[in-house]
Amino acid sequence: MRCSLVSRLIDETPLILGSGSPRRERILRSLGLEFEIDVPGVEEVVLPGESPREHVLRLAREKAADVVAGRGRGTVLAADTVVFIEGRILGKPNDAADAARMLRETRGRWHDVFTGLRIVRASDGTGAEGLEVTRVLMRDLSDADVDLYVGSGEPLDKAGSYAIQDCGSAVVERVEGCFYNVVGLPVVRMCRVLEELRGGR
Repeated sequence: MRCSLVSRLIDETPLILGSGSPRRERILRSLGLEFEIDVPGVEEVVLPGESPREHVLRLAREKAADVVAGRGRGTVLAADTVVFIEGRILGKPNDAADAARMLRETRGRWHDVFTGLRIVRASDGTGAEGLEVTRVLMRDLSDADVDLYVGSGEPLDKAGSYAIQDCGSAVVERVEGCFYNVVGLPVVRMCRVLEELRGGR
């Protein structure tokens, strides 16, 4: 079913998802949107002194710019998501041991999930962006629980080494704010950015 609440906000087709994230793809498909996927070639590194807000917005801008280059038409949607706890940015784990380390660091504790969005109209290069922050409390997992979850393979390509959906729903105790932000694409924030871009014509 096509969701006209969202599709009406996209005034330049095609919609292009500048991401290789299956979670973002799944969210857009659940809205009934037609879109292309173009994975940007941007390295996700944290710059010295960079805040989580600066980090996710910078990467969203870089991803959008990478995808927009060479396109004459379309609406490019790019995003970046990280976990932030006690002054540290947690991105995707390097391997299973790194995933286990992150989960042991966050278990039983609150952290913030930051997602930066950048949406660009390719025909004229006009863009708009937004930021969403959600508070998440993790279950106080045992070492055995951590090992079982890492062994499932699910944490290995996720910011902070967990997913709030699927198996990961059993590791999150409480969420304050946008659920879809923790998945990787805050839908209402995306709509607001699309509205801002549409109003800029």
